[in-house]
Amino acid sequence: MALLLHRIGRFAYRRAWLVIVTWVLALGALLGAGLGLGGQLQDSFAIPGTESQTAIDQLAAVFPQTAGASAKAVIEAPEGDTVDAPDARAAIEDMEAELEDLDGIASVLGPFDEYAGDQISGDERTAYIQITFDGQVTDVTPEMLDAVTATGELGHDAGLEVAFGGDVFQETSFGLTVTEVFGVLFAAVVLIITFGSLLSAGMPLLTALVGVGAASGGILIVAAFGTVSSTAPMLAVMIGLAVGIDYALFILSRHRNQLARGQDPEDSAAEAVATAGGAVVFAGLTVIIALLGLLVVGIPFLSVMGVGAAFAVLIAVIGAVTLLPALLGVFGKRLAPKPGSRAHRRANAADDGGKPTMGRRWVDLVLKAPVVFVVLVVGFLGAAAIPAASLDLNLPNNAGSPGSTQREAYEMIESGFGPGYNGPLIVTVDITQTTDIFDDLDAIGAQLAELDDVAYVGEGLPNETVDTAIIQVVPESAPDTPETKALVEEIRELAPSIEAEFGTAIAVTGYTAVAIDISNRLADALIPFALIVVGLSIVLLLMVFRSVFVPIKAALGFLLSAFGAIGVTVAIFQWGWFAELLHVEPGPILSFLPILLMAVLFGLAMDYEVFLVSGMREEYVKTKEPRTSIVHGFQHAARVVTAAALIMFFVFFAFVPEGSGVIKGIAFALAIGVAFDAFLVRMTLVPAAMALAGRAAWWLPKWLARILPDVDIEGEGLRAHLEQEEWAAARPAAINVDEAVFGLAERPIGPLSTEVPAGGVLVVRGEPVDRRVVAATLAGRLAPVSGRVAVQGTPLPTGQGRVMRHVAMAEVASDAPTGTTVGELIAARLDATRPWYRLGVSGSQVRDWTERAARALAGSAPLASGDGAPVAAAARFDADTPLSSLGAEARTVVAVAAALAERPKLVVLDLDDEPSGASPALWAALDALVPATVTLIVGLGADAPAPDASVALAARGIRTLEPVSRSLEAHR
Repeated sequence: MALLLHRIGRFAYRRAWLVIVTWVLALGALLGAGLGLGGQLQDSFAIPGTESQTAIDQLAAVFPQTAGASAKAVIEAPEGDTVDAPDARAAIEDMEAELEDLDGIASVLGPFDEYAGDQISGDERTAYIQITFDGQVTDVTPEMLDAVTATGELGHDAGLEVAFGGDVFQETSFGLTVTEVFGVLFAAVVLIITFGSLLSAGMPLLTALVGVGAASGGILIVAAFGTVSSTAPMLAVMIGLAVGIDYALFILSRHRNQLARGQDPEDSAAEAVATAGGAVVFAGLTVIIALLGLLVVGIPFLSVMGVGAAFAVLIAVIGAVTLLPALLGVFGKRLAPKPGSRAHRRANAADDGGKPTMGRRWVDLVLKAPVVFVVLVVGFLGAAAIPAASLDLNLPNNAGSPGSTQREAYEMIESGFGPGYNGPLIVTVDITQTTDIFDDLDAIGAQLAELDDVAYVGEGLPNETVDTAIIQVVPESAPDTPETKALVEEIRELAPSIEAEFGTAIAVTGYTAVAIDISNRLADALIPFALIVVGLSIVLLLMVFRSVFVPIKAALGFLLSAFGAIGVTVAIFQWGWFAELLHVEPGPILSFLPILLMAVLFGLAMDYEVFLVSGMREEYVKTKEPRTSIVHGFQHAARVVTAAALIMFFVFFAFVPEGSGVIKGIAFALAIGVAFDAFLVRMTLVPAAMALAGRAAWWLPKWLARILPDVDIEGEGLRAHLEQEEWAAARPAAINVDEAVFGLAERPIGPLSTEVPAGGVLVVRGEPVDRRVVAATLAGRLAPVSGRVAVQGTPLPTGQGRVMRHVAMAEVASDAPTGTTVGELIAARLDATRPWYRLGVSGSQVRDWTERAARALAGSAPLASGDGAPVAAAARFDADTPLSSLGAEARTVVAVAAALAERPKLVVLDLDDEPSGASPALWAALDALVPATVTLIVGLGADAPAPDASVALAARGIRTLEPVSRSLEAHR
């Protein structure tokens, strides 16, 4: 990973304008397509597999006039008048008539109609018209809603107050307010203070805004083809903006520190992307995995939100490791802190003995009494989590935002009829098995009316095919109260007895019932989801830090901050503490808030954990001093983690005062969660707990160490690779081996040293296994155990992929299958390496390499045929000649020709242990066949004669390795 990121960072730095233009084009394409397609954001809360959703689907099939989207036109008469007054009644009836004539309206039921339910309030001041559309909410267009609301002018002209409500009027606007802009400004102030440079401060903001724009465009494109919640783009903007700034901050901070220490800008940019960028990729992947984990909950709108936010995080990660280094390439040395500036002094604090930073003073204070700080942090966060025990989850009701016509209608219904009329329940009744339909429906309605918290039960209404009926049940309580949830459960508990008595199955549905089912499923998924997230964090941190204590401590700290944030959110948004100050309307907590909080906060917490503890681990590996390691790692990461956390907090909190009702609670919980996790858990609890654990903090069982992959988040392997690359670049030979050990640690071969020039010959002598291990290692197929090895200027093992592309293995078949020809062998090698745009192997290429092999053999000494009889040197073979008819030398030459067909820079050939396998005639043929620029590696048995100064290959320069199992001698 580190090596790949290093190459990406260097490429972006060198090709800065190409990368920047590509980003600009991608941004324009995504935003242009998203806006051009005209996708609409729609809130569709559906949950497949629940009783309420199954009932809705059934109604859509057998009772379509009740399954469509609905709305209410609420009419209120002036004080002292009634809606039954002649002028008011005439205006209401005119509204009904006009509504019935509108396109897309399935039915209109007025308060004075014959089949009207309880649609006039007790004081007769308030009434409503029930409107049902032909399609679902997603089918209702803004033009249709404008036509519906226009009918309100008839009521206004008669002196009536008219407002429209219902699920079709749910606000789905997506836009930023001035408070969100303030969040970005606060982030800019933090960046300026952190870097002390306007130029440096602007880069994280630019990359984050570009990423947010690209993510928003992608979400709008999806909205043109499917249902996307209005919350999804806002959530993506909020999270994408926060992580985009933070991820760029981490990389840029590392880059400027390295520039302040005198590192070359290009090398610094590549190294910063490889090291800090590795942590960014790790943190981003954890956030993405956690967000995509929302898919397993099985709720479509929540899945869309999770995927949208994950896409925004992915764009932020890509921007941090590509767009940011491109900007670093544009500005070059201008980003280096000026000598004498605070940034320059901080970067060189370890060298110039400057006064301790604030981070150093804080960690020194914590380490004076670590037990006290552990108790304080755990006690405070535990107390903050107490309100979470009374967590009440629900979806947003249809109240709408203050000042909207939807809010006016909601409040008029609540005032005139009671809160339950804003969330009526629909009870579906299967009447296929009853013969006394209306009497049974009345009896069922009577039983429903006897339940607690029931304000009104409507008459049973069968459909046209008389197989399904519906009964409206109006609770006394508001839709989002615990009492209404209890009523839904009571109706479901009554269902078996009703079916037993009347033979009619019943089910509860409607918006309120769907919201309750979603809330229940999310509440049930909260603990399993938390366990999955915690388990994932432990596995990831085990790989990163190779410690048992660090992952467990990090996971427990995450739970403390998450449940502490949920507790504070409950106290303010549910209990109403400081509600007026924050412009909050107390009520139930958004159903999906806890799961979203855990998903996002998990990634951010692991981000801070990596940046703080990785420095501690790096120092501990060097010094084995636990306390010194804690201080070193903390003081070098504290400032950037503080800045990142403050940016996160300000960006999230900016969505609270004037944000939409749905996003407000999510933003507040994330802001508090970040503050708790960064400042209390990571920067206080972590160093205190690490100090108490001492050396045990870095303990890992040996068996676990063997099976865990080495993530190398700090780029230790990268630094070793760069050192080897520098060593290899100083030696232009084709093969360089310096005190290298081959094979396995349990069975080492070496240490060995040699140097082979380009076009030279390396003869590896020894036992078959030993010489083949060395040859395979030089071919990039195996990794050396230790030491330094470079092939064609590429170090091993980090450059194995590049080396393998330059090396071909000549496989000599001692017993070739009957019928296999010379041409087929060469064609197979050509086919394996042909470019993708070529449809097949050219016959002329096969003939060319066959003739080259034949000419090389024709110029050598007399050879032996397959049966051992001598043949003339001029004897030739062609592409159709079977391999089985060739002698050992001829098969060897053909195998080398097939390997050369791949156009390699090195060819590896292992000869049999038979002395005849390395005859002078073979060396002459190989010298004629192998180009002077291609290096040859030949494996020989211990007793086989080696080529000497008398053979043609001697002019290339021969190096001999013998014996390979113990030592390596190189000589000409």
